[in-house]
Amino acid sequence: MVRRPPQGQRNTSVPKVRCSAVAQSSQRHQPLHQKIANCQVGVSLSLATRSDHLPVDFELYLPTSWTDDDARRLEARIPDEVVFKTKPELALKMLTRAHQDGLPLGVVLADAGYGSSSDFRLGVHRLGLPYSVGVSSTSKVFEVREVVNRGGQAINLRTLATKLDAKGKFQRFTWRTGSSGELSARFAMRRVTPCAEQGHELDERSTVWLLIEWRDGEADPANYYFSSLPADTSLDSLVAITTQRWRTERAYQDLKGELGLDHYEGRRFRGWHHHISVVLSCYAFAVAERHRIFPLTTRRPRRAGPLRGTA
Repeated sequence: MVRRPPQGQRNTSVPKVRCSAVAQSSQRHQPLHQKIANCQVGVSLSLATRSDHLPVDFELYLPTSWTDDDARRLEARIPDEVVFKTKPELALKMLTRAHQDGLPLGVVLADAGYGSSSDFRLGVHRLGLPYSVGVSSTSKVFEVREVVNRGGQAINLRTLATKLDAKGKFQRFTWRTGSSGELSARFAMRRVTPCAEQGHELDERSTVWLLIEWRDGEADPANYYFSSLPADTSLDSLVAITTQRWRTERAYQDLKGELGLDHYEGRRFRGWHHHISVVLSCYAFAVAERHRIFPLTTRRPRRAGPLRGTA
């Protein structure tokens, strides 16, 4: 039997926060044409409610090949105070800025490029924000209340997923209806302590939820997530919140296709930020106008969350 999940935080107006990158590298090789194409990398911060998604901040990622090259810095007019920062560091910088500015923040969502950093997760925790972030399959954890390996040894996520699957711990969820039909996968959750946090102070070592997504026909799980949501969080709620990252990709499609987010071809630090600021302002105006013309109460209601099926 299929039932709707219970109502929870995912259906409130409390925003969720997403950290994402919009490109792959400062220079991108294109094998078909045998050439190097210019490409700027931006790390973004977005706010989301149950009805809308709004990018509110961007940071330009500069690799050391730019930050450590005086000639390049001069040519691109990069300010002296700008130094190399990793993408997780840039994301945490924007989250801190948003927190200080009083923006309404909620659950932080991010992919494994950010979530695999224990320093990023610790920084989010210190801001007092819950998170549900992707992590690498090679991450190691200690299980809580059940020692899988004798002696309490750490176990990597891929091995743990196989053990949970053998115990029948996975349940199927249809978590979104896409253009090609319903999107579903099997999910399992487990309380764990990440090994990477053993170097942190004792009171900052987090016991978190591990969420595993295993898609049909695939030999290995597609995604692993660490979530600091409360210990009484249900699998329904954890899946519903964590899988909302797909809306970030949809926002990028609109920003690129309708507003020219990726059309900037300049080579100046300030020019890039001017372009991004204009695009974000236009997007925010479009969201505000949609609310004005089509108030939330007149829109077709959306499905509250994933549907729960058989194990």
